[in-house]
Amino acid sequence: MTARRVAVAAIAASALLGGTLALAQGFGRRLLRIQQNEPPATELVVARWRFGTNGWFGHSGWSHNYPRSDRNLNAFLAQTTRIDVDTLSYRIVDLASDEVFLYPFAYVSEPGEMELTEQEVRNLREFIERGGFILMDDFDGPAQLENMRAHVRRAFPDRPFLPLDIEHPVFSASFTLRDLDGMSPYVPGGRIVYFGLDDARGELAIAAGHNNDLANFWDWYGQARMPLEPAADAFRLGVNFVIWGMTH
Repeated sequence: MTARRVAVAAIAASALLGGTLALAQGFGRRLLRIQQNEPPATELVVARWRFGTNGWFGHSGWSHNYPRSDRNLNAFLAQTTRIDVDTLSYRIVDLASDEVFLYPFAYVSEPGEMELTEQEVRNLREFIERGGFILMDDFDGPAQLENMRAHVRRAFPDRPFLPLDIEHPVFSASFTLRDLDGMSPYVPGGRIVYFGLDDARGELAIAAGHNNDLANFWDWYGQARMPLEPAADAFRLGVNFVIWGMTH
């Protein structure tokens, strides 16, 4: 059993002993109560980070599209890759906790609502320095972009976010995408641009999709408002990021 599987198995066993936990977390004035998931001991468990927020989305942006988008992406991963993953291979993880280091692939929803504590900033930096990968999704407009960059800059003051060209190998890690524009008509904000931040070795460690909302496609792909081709591209892009994160 790999070290990653041992860590996942340990946290899963601990959670089962304690039973299912209903999370009550208040950032600011609004209280959120969201059902925690207890993932099976698979090779991949996607961590959905919960973090301090400024309240732009009622302190709930981190949970948008949960849990259907998480389940649907995992189902697609199970069907199209050889990764040991289950539909239920996801977990809510507090960025301020040491648990973040058990799951090397993290999904961040609405990073434009970030207002990170000092502990969260330290954990963000250490997570990347240990080899973790972060996919940031569902934020648009210049204000949200600058807010996200300002908080990540606190962890990495010496590393810029740079636009990623479609030729970057992350966009062909498993599936080859022709472009990112096919999803643009179905998300707010205008032209989709992915920004990347590298780790100390020069490998892409954070991918942030500005003006895109992959989780909407993952969540609602069966609805008529989500045409097949852009929804399929959203799933393919999700797989590419997972494969990149697990191999780099």
